[in-house]
Amino acid sequence: MDTDAIRAALSSANPQERMRGLVALRDVDTQTAVPLLISKLRDPEFVARSFVAMGLGRHRTDEAFAALLTLLHEEGDYNVRAEAANSLSLYGSPALPHLLRAFEQDDHWLVRRSILSALVEMPYPEALYQVAAIALADSDPIVRESGIDGLNALAQTSERERALQLLLPLVSDEWWRVRLRVTQALKAFFEDGRAMAALAYLAKDEDERVRAAAT
Repeated sequence: MDTDAIRAALSSANPQERMRGLVALRDVDTQTAVPLLISKLRDPEFVARSFVAMGLGRHRTDEAFAALLTLLHEEGDYNVRAEAANSLSLYGSPALPHLLRAFEQDDHWLVRRSILSALVEMPYPEALYQVAAIALADSDPIVRESGIDGLNALAQTSERERALQLLLPLVSDEWWRVRLRVTQALKAFFEDGRAMAALAYLAKDEDERVRAAAT
């Protein structure tokens, strides 16, 4: 689609046409794409707004960054906020304080998991440790598991010791899935005798799945 056709599609009352226009912006130059993406920031369809968030991660400018912050902090749909977090992570260090703030303030599991997953791919172990520690106290089991995965990712970083200190008490967690995730995470700390002792303990767990993972 050429630019005029994309503009026409984005102006259509048909959501499918607007989606076609948003997808086509992938192949348009950034200077042209960003204003068109921002123009659909309040599209009535949450899927379209999710595509806007994705596009603003692909076409990175100061204006796109600001628009993503608006989505992250003001968007009503958690799917769009999660996508905005993913796209913001592509901006690197400037996005870090905003992602941390969002993790602390937004308690939806999908948004939190998206931020954790993004931080695992970023070279900021202190920030990953910070959100992983918060995640362990979350009431949602999916977020807790994501927090454990985050600690796993810290095994070869400067936050190795603090991550292990958070993992070790979880060998006695009441939920088997947490103990299973901890078992998998501890294997990344195989050079530490405390981790090996914890795995030996988990090898005698009451749950067969945990025992199997620990051996």
